[in-house]
Amino acid sequence: MSCVETKLPLEVPARDYNYYRGVLAEHPLPVAFIDLDHLRINLERLRQRAGHLPVRLVTKSVRSVEMIRVMMAAGPFMKGLLCYSAAEAAWLASEGFDDIVVAYPTVDTHDILKVTAQLRKGKSITLMVDNLAQVVTINEIATIEGVVISLAIDLDMSSDFPGLYFGVHRSPINDVARALKLADEIAERRGVILEGLMGYEGQIAGLMDDVPGQAIKNAIIRYLKKRSIREVHARRQNVVKALKKAGHTLRFVNGGGTGSFESTRNDTSVTELAAGSGLYAPTLFDHYQAFELLPCAGFALTVTRTQDADVMVCSGGGYIASGPAGKDRLPQPWLPAGYRLIDNEAAGEVQTPLRRPAGSTLKIGDPVFFRHAKAGELCERFNELLLIRNGRVEERVLTYRGEGKSFF
Repeated sequence: MSCVETKLPLEVPARDYNYYRGVLAEHPLPVAFIDLDHLRINLERLRQRAGHLPVRLVTKSVRSVEMIRVMMAAGPFMKGLLCYSAAEAAWLASEGFDDIVVAYPTVDTHDILKVTAQLRKGKSITLMVDNLAQVVTINEIATIEGVVISLAIDLDMSSDFPGLYFGVHRSPINDVARALKLADEIAERRGVILEGLMGYEGQIAGLMDDVPGQAIKNAIIRYLKKRSIREVHARRQNVVKALKKAGHTLRFVNGGGTGSFESTRNDTSVTELAAGSGLYAPTLFDHYQAFELLPCAGFALTVTRTQDADVMVCSGGGYIASGPAGKDRLPQPWLPAGYRLIDNEAAGEVQTPLRRPAGSTLKIGDPVFFRHAKAGELCERFNELLLIRNGRVEERVLTYRGEGKSFF
């Protein structure tokens, strides 16, 4: 494993409870916000971590058209979008974006027709496949519509160790033979063309390995990552080499995620990286050995009542992240420091009780600032984001929800 640590020096503007309280003092709560000063630093750190490779922005982790524009304007290292829905891709294309790849397969006729409409307007949208049935459906629609739809193969990047499946359950394409067979099936059809390969090593990119108080677990995870990186990089390289040898031309080979730049960028078969969470910086990306992020996205709730000297209650807050149910999927009180969720109630839809530290001075009507466990999912609960820069709310922008869009 060749993995250069990139824990860059923290040149961070001062941020504390009073800063955000002052900025949001005139705004009714609850509210979600983005710290643009922190976002600028996160973007620069992402650029440095990417090395010579461009970064395709993962829209699932952003979910706001205007925020996507902000991130894509960061520099030429930001190149193209990686969407989670074909309908989302078609909509973003209609909003002026181009070079879009859909990361998850679809066979929904209505969504694919939206894509074909954008293709006729000259937009570039690539759909993901990992099964012949998907190819057949897409090809039939493309043929009827008189277009050629670009496809990419989703290569499984999990490691199946004895007694342990280390990775995510995604694609059945996990070796050269299966990849070649699907590529050949695509080549036999007139309505589709193979242009890309995606290999997302979720067990490397999305698994923290430097969590405080978990030294043994951290060591085990690092060992498993190191072993898995060698295996899956060889798999991706072998598949790319075999596809090219068989005459299949690949416009791009996408790999990685926020948590795996240090290893994925060293895979010579990869032509671009993918990232999104590294910009909003949710709590599930707080503890990686190789890099640090700055808290960028948050939300504020109001203290509405106090039960006793040790407990105070905020309105709302039950913004639970997807994935395996557990404490790490809960939003976390952030500022002021020292507040914590109560285990048998956690974060509730209409109220979130907090255990407060000794000396707490918060009272009814005061704000408490939280961070979400995952990046873009917070936007499903708010119509807009308040953009903060240099101590003031600079702008309000709509989320997907605020635009009336819901794709899954």
